[in-house]
Amino acid sequence: MSHIIILEIGIAVLLVASVGLLANKLRFSVIPFFIIIGMFLGNKEYPDFLVRFLEQTDNHGLTTAIEKVWGFFTFSESKPFIEFMGRLGVLFLLFYLGLEFSVGRLIKSGKSIIIGGSLYVALNFVSGLFIGWLMDLPFKEVMVLSGLMTSSSTAIVAKVLTDLKRTANPETEVIMGMIMFDDLFIAMHISFLSGLILAGGTSVWAVLGTSLLALGFILTFLILGRKLIPFIDRLLQDKSSELFILILFSLLFVIAGFSETIHVAEAIGALMAGLVFADSKYIKKIEAMVLPYKDFFGAMFFFSFGLSIDIYTLGGAIGWATLAAVITVVCNVASGYFASHFSKMKPRASFDIGFTLSARGEFSIIMANIGKAGGLLPILQSFVVVYVLILSIVSPLLTKESRKIWNALFGKEGGTVKPKKTLAELEASVLLKKD
Repeated sequence: MSHIIILEIGIAVLLVASVGLLANKLRFSVIPFFIIIGMFLGNKEYPDFLVRFLEQTDNHGLTTAIEKVWGFFTFSESKPFIEFMGRLGVLFLLFYLGLEFSVGRLIKSGKSIIIGGSLYVALNFVSGLFIGWLMDLPFKEVMVLSGLMTSSSTAIVAKVLTDLKRTANPETEVIMGMIMFDDLFIAMHISFLSGLILAGGTSVWAVLGTSLLALGFILTFLILGRKLIPFIDRLLQDKSSELFILILFSLLFVIAGFSETIHVAEAIGALMAGLVFADSKYIKKIEAMVLPYKDFFGAMFFFSFGLSIDIYTLGGAIGWATLAAVITVVCNVASGYFASHFSKMKPRASFDIGFTLSARGEFSIIMANIGKAGGLLPILQSFVVVYVLILSIVSPLLTKESRKIWNALFGKEGGTVKPKKTLAELEASVLLKKD
């Protein structure tokens, strides 16, 4: 049956593109659409309505024909390859994030963003501990849960701010600063999870040793990588597009692969590579070349994640994920309030900041996949699906209506609004000044 692999992959890409077009038309984030289409089509069992239809018709020929057609949509032959494309998606997502991340810019962002970011991480991480305690989960599962509840989706936040034309708003600088702070924490936490789960540490010292090894790798790599940038730039100088991208990707995959061999998540290796290449004088060319791969394989990452989910097992996680989503929004608004207060912005900015940062996506799924690779409880996969779907849909809607929600709860903020003058009035005032 290997002759249908290309056809199945073609169908998968076509479906992903179709739901992406639908999401753009509806002005929604594409991430939940990619996950949902994967969930509905990845199961070998027919949907209930199709089962009832086949039972009523009792037509063997029709049943056989539907089985053959449905076989294409379960991606039984191509699923391992699609999963591999998803792994590449993680690498490109984290590599591109590293290219855009700047530790120096975070330090220069100001005390308000550092305080706001610290409160954001603390409130969300503690809320994860609380939900894990309520669910009576083991320690490793609680650590994964706390991490995935702390990680905001950079992709969704950037898209929402662009779509709503808020990129020039004063609160946007605070939002992006807090996301950078959160990304830095998530990088450290994924390293910790690698030592705790992937390395199979059974004692505190074993976990601590692996986590310190991961931290040492990150710091060493950043220091040595920056020193090697001039050499890498000479290597990339005056190269054709073909050689340029071959050199770039070979370094990315070797770094990510090596990090995995020392029990540091390959995603962290990709992030470190991006941080190093961010100092290259060819950064604009690198970003332009990597962006299409990031978009394509990133979409396949969310689709492959959906394929790995059994839609019939989500029922037990809906209540917990809904509660967690509500707590996340409340905690983010609280952290937004303190960030806006220290930044000397109006109180209503807390809603803009909190609702925007509530989006969850790629990093939550990456941490859930670490739990899956380590053989943790399946409830984590079900939880993250519902949790991400809720917040990736609700957060952009809340952000869009944040001003209306504030006005409905607290009324319009003080200050008289000057009535806008008509064009005739403006011309008259100019003539008076001339006289």
